Amino acid sequence: MTYRLALFDFDGTLADSFPFFLSVFNTIADRHAFRRIDVARAHELRHLGVRQMMDHVGMPAWKLPLASRTFMAMMQDSAHAISLFNGIADALRHLHENGVLLAVVSSNSEHNVRAVLGPELAALVARFDCGMSVFGKASRIRAVLKACGVAPADALYIGDQATDAECARKADVAFGAVHWGYATIEALRTEGPAIEFVTPADLHRIA
Repeated sequence: MTYRLALFDFDGTLADSFPFFLSVFNTIADRHAFRRIDVARAHELRHLGVRQMMDHVGMPAWKLPLASRTFMAMMQDSAHAISLFNGIADALRHLHENGVLLAVVSSNSEHNVRAVLGPELAALVARFDCGMSVFGKASRIRAVLKACGVAPADALYIGDQATDAECARKADVAFGAVHWGYATIEALRTEGPAIEFVTPADLHRIA
């Protein structure tokens, strides 16, 4: 099925930021007083959802915004070292050239998103809605739909976490699950995605 509007998560969907996330996690944990992780066993964490991860490290919900702001500030200093996944740039160009509106709805900051995308790709994005809680994307998705004049049935939210699927469902848009992100595809399949993307090149099918 083709869509008029493709909304993208950023971390783990467009940007290969998981290595950076691991490199700073324990620093953030120390700063905000929750448990460290064993980076050598990080692959096991990909089976955990956001809420499970918070339970795993003993992070209460009220600390999530504080930890997120610290993460975004640290990424701002290292954005030059974070890359898009191979094939993402080509996919975004293909979708834009074939008339698909592009949007980014991310809990990361717009500054970081633009810095990693670079000026050329950022210019292809019709709407950025960034900086919200990972649990608060549904209202932002609805706002983008309204701003773009697109019905929910004509939009697809593409992400790599169960929380992305939950927010898409609340906003009445289809969810597309990527195989290359933070969460395993097995974990994402429990959310019943409308479509799976095995590689970034598969995103061309949206148009």
